[in-house]
Amino acid sequence: MMYSLAPYIMNHRYDAMNMIEIDIPIAKMQAYLNQKRKEGFNMSHLGVVLAAYLRTAAEYPLLNRFVVNKRIYARNEFPVSMVVLKPGETDGTMSKMYFEMTDTIFDVHKKMDDYIERNRQAGDTNKTDDLMRKLLKIPGLANVGVGLFKLLDRYGLLPKGIIDASPFHTSLVVTNLASIRTNHIYHHLYEFGTSSIFVALGNMREVAKRMKGEIVFERCLPMGIVMDERICSGSYFARVFRRFRQYLLDPALLEAPPLVVNEDM
Repeated sequence: MMYSLAPYIMNHRYDAMNMIEIDIPIAKMQAYLNQKRKEGFNMSHLGVVLAAYLRTAAEYPLLNRFVVNKRIYARNEFPVSMVVLKPGETDGTMSKMYFEMTDTIFDVHKKMDDYIERNRQAGDTNKTDDLMRKLLKIPGLANVGVGLFKLLDRYGLLPKGIIDASPFHTSLVVTNLASIRTNHIYHHLYEFGTSSIFVALGNMREVAKRMKGEIVFERCLPMGIVMDERICSGSYFARVFRRFRQYLLDPALLEAPPLVVNEDM
């Protein structure tokens, strides 16, 4: 009942942002990656994170919901938006890659690698680049066009072609700030669009922990995660992060498709 009213109380995404920082011990994940490379599979920390999140969302489908105009919707696809830097440029391109809920860790890496390779090429490499270039071509068009897009989006009238080109209409936004050698952040959720979760990875760091009465330092992969609290309850998010952590600590669990995809929205 309370979460049905939440969009009316918090009618902006920035009103409803909750933030959490998690540190994932990297030793087991690194051992897995090293073993897979020996077997001929070139995998990455980012790919493991994406595969773990996708599998968690398959089991906890409320992660794939969003709020627009005070209503909660369930998404019927799983796009992920990510910035890719082009060679020799400080700016990048941001588009979407699409996953199936049954994808394995191998499928995720294949789609992610194809996405990165395609978008690192020179020039416009996706629908987002093409749309932005058209909006900026005529002075004043961007101001009018974006304003119109926001209005149409609010009432569910935005054309599918614009939604397909928009990196803001997505199940997850992810950024790997370690790739530019900086720390993780808590990135805001975009008010325009439908993104409800933003995950930012950062530089590895040593985290203190108590073990057998002594303080030891464990090398960890840190993440800053920002979520729209209106899509599900705090207890649901807690179960999500426990499961997400389990997959990150044992990526071999992601090699086979899920036995069951939970479609209970």
